[in-house]
Amino acid sequence: MPYLSPALNVMTTAARKASRKLIRDFGEVENLQISVKGPGDFVTVADQRTESILIGELQRARAGYPILSEEVGLIDGPDKSHRFIIDPLDGTTNFLHGIPHFAISIALERDGQLVSGVIYNPITDDMFTAEKGHGAYLNDTRLRVAGRKDMRTALCATGIPWMGKDGHERFQSELDGVMKSTAGVRRFGSAALDLAWVAAGRYDMYWERDLKAWDIAAGILMVREAGGVVSDLNNQQKMLETGNVIASNEAMHGQFLKLLKDAGKS
Repeated sequence: MPYLSPALNVMTTAARKASRKLIRDFGEVENLQISVKGPGDFVTVADQRTESILIGELQRARAGYPILSEEVGLIDGPDKSHRFIIDPLDGTTNFLHGIPHFAISIALERDGQLVSGVIYNPITDDMFTAEKGHGAYLNDTRLRVAGRKDMRTALCATGIPWMGKDGHERFQSELDGVMKSTAGVRRFGSAALDLAWVAAGRYDMYWERDLKAWDIAAGILMVREAGGVVSDLNNQQKMLETGNVIASNEAMHGQFLKLLKDAGKS
């Protein structure tokens, strides 16, 4: 059974409560009011409603904790030793197109360290949880990263820069290098779930650039607690600051870093 600290229990409860309306909205996705915030980055009524519910639940249970969220930014609070980092709907484009691959993501920092994480896909009822020092779980099943050591058998995941973003040429070079050296590459459109799937051993490696803290905070802890390694693309621990991330098992982490570095030079 997963270890549920009081804080993690608050987070899973908030995620489940916020998901109820999200599930109903997903069933009527064609009727949603949609506003465009930028290329490939859509904000929906469902996204905003989910964020509001999450913030309300977290503030009710942990008054005083600051909250960093995608739409409202930083909500300050007097307790400077803690911070929630939330993404109410990671995979918004999937949601809008009726693709059931998206998630609510909640992380908790204590004194600058990630200590609790929740990634919840309400359509599949996959609840990924992690607590520092207590492991990572998918519902009631303990998670472990894949044990492969040969890159030729590895399945990788990534995110593709959308129209108007920089980095297409570099991405194409990296993608070409990874495709030539591994069993395949997938792009499913949710950074949070990509990291959770590395933790679950479904992917052997995931890399992406230019993300936000709320995209990856919970997933970083998830991979670590499943026995994996997460770093930025310079092999440092500045993922939340740079928005660049690579996650894999320990055996192949260095190999993947070198592969991406070499590919980026070509």
